[in-house]
Amino acid sequence: MSAATYDSDRMRQAAASPRWSASLLVCGALVVAFPNAAKAQCSPQDVLRNRLALKGAPPARGARTSFRSAADVPMWKRITVGTFADLAALRRAMSALGCGVGSSADEIVGRPSFILSEKKTEVELVVVSPAELGFEGKTATLGNIYARAQLLGLQLAPAKVAPQLRLQYLDQPIGEFLIMAMEPIRTWAGEPIILTVANGGASLILIVQDGSDDLEVPVMSHFVFSRPGTFDPAEPAAFAR
Repeated sequence: MSAATYDSDRMRQAAASPRWSASLLVCGALVVAFPNAAKAQCSPQDVLRNRLALKGAPPARGARTSFRSAADVPMWKRITVGTFADLAALRRAMSALGCGVGSSADEIVGRPSFILSEKKTEVELVVVSPAELGFEGKTATLGNIYARAQLLGLQLAPAKVAPQLRLQYLDQPIGEFLIMAMEPIRTWAGEPIILTVANGGASLILIVQDGSDDLEVPVMSHFVFSRPGTFDPAEPAAFAR
């Protein structure tokens, strides 16, 4: 697979690399309270209200030349995992609350390697770009981005973080695509996939990206890693060639 794939129409996400495709249609929603809220917040107007209403929302990320170690990377957001007993409960919550989930993302969540937390835990996340990791030029490969980040001390986030972040990121700005730095999970067809938390303008959604190690990613893209100590140290990402 060469690009982000999502929803029943298998649409593809826009980006600078030729491996990423040309258009984006987003059909998601957002929750007000998590995980027991009854009212979904799905429209751009609702997202704007969330951004105005939430106190202490994460500030806009300023431009940085580069980070030398994980200690230089400020915490971006703290979320809670372990709030669902099983995948059925997670899916019911996503459906009931109106959160957009692309068809490929839904498939990934159902794969055997997607494992929910057994206990409720707060985790700390950071957001960095390949440029901030020291990559120059227009693009860098996904495998090299992961390797550089782990060398600096950042950790890959377990796949279970992605749907929790989607549900708990109530004020994501329009046009932001946060790629989860995670071990790829294979679809039933054998394609390596990673998850993306996105707001393409229509509303909020959980979609997927190609997770191949040789995928060329624009250096201004943003990745979500976990802070050191949040999870047990992960092995270097294992990509299928």
